Amino acid sequence: MLFAIIVSALAMTLIVGVRYLLTSGGFAWLTRLIRPGLYEGLWPQIDREIRWSLYSAAIYGIPAGIAAWGWQNLGWTRIYTDISAYPLWYLPLSLFTYLFLHDSWFYWTHRWMHIPKWFRIAHTVHHESRPPTAWAAMSFHPVEAITGAIVIPLLVFFIPIHIAVLGLVLFIMTFMGVTNHMGWEIFPRFLVHGVLGKGLITASHHQRHHEQYNCNYGLYFRFWDRLCGTDEGVGSFTEPGPQK
Repeated sequence: MLFAIIVSALAMTLIVGVRYLLTSGGFAWLTRLIRPGLYEGLWPQIDREIRWSLYSAAIYGIPAGIAAWGWQNLGWTRIYTDISAYPLWYLPLSLFTYLFLHDSWFYWTHRWMHIPKWFRIAHTVHHESRPPTAWAAMSFHPVEAITGAIVIPLLVFFIPIHIAVLGLVLFIMTFMGVTNHMGWEIFPRFLVHGVLGKGLITASHHQRHHEQYNCNYGLYFRFWDRLCGTDEGVGSFTEPGPQK
């Protein structure tokens, strides 16, 4: 059993690592096409971001591998494949529930990691990306990686979710993690500054966190930032090249 769990963890580590390389690499290529020169002079930083991200992939792979093995072999989790097992209205509800709970966990652990002691220990690695690039989405110290790695694997033990919806959660997590760090805004202005933008986090909102550090802590939604008075609105982007 232990060997099978280890194999599952290694497989998930490989999946997370390849997903990171393909997604971040794809958006880095897109950045080169649409914002040529934006990452000029940042290659040492990007190399560091990739190394830390691959370390994080190994950490993310362990709980994911355990959960996957438990689901497939012992039925430990609440993941289901029969779409008729729950009403159809539960599909979007479960999606929102997972995203909201993930966002809530992220907000409060993120604020905790900005306490000076824990910032030095756990969060400095991520903020060494100045400005962040498409490669920075998983550039975490192991302590921070652990806080992020356990959320979804824990939720699947308690909250029913269809396997396809779980895949959508992971897609949104990956997509938002990368696009929020690209250094430019992928979404149209009418969305960012419109009604949806008042509740959703995009690169423009997260950029201000990387500029000021003490605001805009959320991952998907601006709910907790607005409720707790830490929402400072959207930020701006620098010209191509490294910040001084």
